[in-house]
Amino acid sequence: MKFLWLYPVPLFLFAAGCAAEKTVTAVPPQGDSNAMYSKPSDEILKEKLTPIQYKVTQKEGTEHPFSNEFYDNKEPGIYVDIVSGEPLFSSSEKFESGTGWPSFWSPIDGSGIVEKVDRKMGMKRTEVRSKHGDSHLGHLFEDGPEPTGMRYCINSASLRFVPLDQLESEGYGEFAKLFEDPPKGKEIDQAGEEPKSK
Repeated sequence: MKFLWLYPVPLFLFAAGCAAEKTVTAVPPQGDSNAMYSKPSDEILKEKLTPIQYKVTQKEGTEHPFSNEFYDNKEPGIYVDIVSGEPLFSSSEKFESGTGWPSFWSPIDGSGIVEKVDRKMGMKRTEVRSKHGDSHLGHLFEDGPEPTGMRYCINSASLRFVPLDQLESEGYGEFAKLFEDPPKGKEIDQAGEEPKSK
């Protein structure tokens, strides 16, 4: 099922060289604790990030729809902040919104996301930023699919994708459980509980 973006896309948003570029890791992860995610200096960011990654994450820019790196990525894995490496979204919650940007109905864990009121461009929107890297990620809309009804519309340039088979080697092994099937031979209800015997 496709979900169409209900808002017009102003052309001037995409006028400043927002072509799709491959992402580069600014800060590699070094463990499983949120305490180690931090934002490098602006000097380091300018050196490590591509121009579009810097513009999106540090200057609240927007990349072109449909020509960015992850809008149609269907591989299993997680998406982390390109600046800090903190885990943000899982492919399990990614959906096709028809907008041309990666869209998710929920973050991996709400503690890594900060929401701010954005009144730019003459309208009130909810900006989404990473907690530790303070990276501009995109915006949140209330037109997503169930179970949340939310759509996190995110710029690919603010993300780095870590494939499922590389989670362990890149320090994100704890997130492999997001892709495990329920144990065979057991039924699990919607609340995650085994049904009581009749």
